[in-house]
Amino acid sequence: MMTAMASPTPSILTSLANPRVKAATALRDRRERDRTGLTVVDGAREIRRAIDAGADIVEVFVCESLLAGPDARAALDGLRAAGVVLVPTSAPVFAKLAFGERSEGLVAVARIPSLDLGGLVVATDPLVAVVEGVEKPGNIGAILRSADGAAVDAVVAASPRTDLFNPNAIRASAGTIFAVPVAAAPTADVLAWLRDRRIRIVAARVDATKRYTEVDLTGPLALVVGAEAEGLGDAWSADDVSAVHLPMLGVADSLNVSVSAAILFYEARRQRGDPTSTTRG
Repeated sequence: MMTAMASPTPSILTSLANPRVKAATALRDRRERDRTGLTVVDGAREIRRAIDAGADIVEVFVCESLLAGPDARAALDGLRAAGVVLVPTSAPVFAKLAFGERSEGLVAVARIPSLDLGGLVVATDPLVAVVEGVEKPGNIGAILRSADGAAVDAVVAASPRTDLFNPNAIRASAGTIFAVPVAAAPTADVLAWLRDRRIRIVAARVDATKRYTEVDLTGPLALVVGAEAEGLGDAWSADDVSAVHLPMLGVADSLNVSVSAAILFYEARRQRGDPTSTTRG
């Protein structure tokens, strides 16, 4: 769903104190995202993927002088076709709205979709990723990007320490967060959800005795990873949880969680074969 355009071509915003600009920049704070149910999507590729996924885009700030490349023009064409509110800005105003090193002339404000675990629908033979306690948005985004690439059916954040739709997570995911079904819930609820659906659980733990390549990763399956600093909680040591490890042959005892997740996703995909369809759910 896209919000319909309320007025014809507006004048260029040049004031840093404009209420629209202030409201959008405030969305960098999680408390404001939680309060409003809105987030910021920065980047042409990310906005284009949000459009393709049917995300509810409230408005988009546009700096014509910064628009460059086919992604930016394609995104702008899609926004115009969908009737999204476009807000032209001056370069100084856009600089206040944008973040990161890559500026492509488009910053969107979008509604955060429901993250209700009870409403998450997966295939009958799903491959689900569970990420517990990860707090760095960049890691969340990288995991989502790998999940999309490996045709994972859903990503569930268990007891998350950051919000999935943190603008930095969106950008690190390259916009794939809009293409992969996502949910968030306390760990106990995630475990109950998996067990109710008879989804087998395989958790990555540094103290596991079996290598990840020695375990059957076919059938209804959840692959579980945790933050590097603390690993997974005790809840993932239950009798119905299989533990695997990734061999570490150097001085480090673990990989970055997003790297571990990618390895597990692609091993599962290797064992399962390519999906017959990329349509999830």
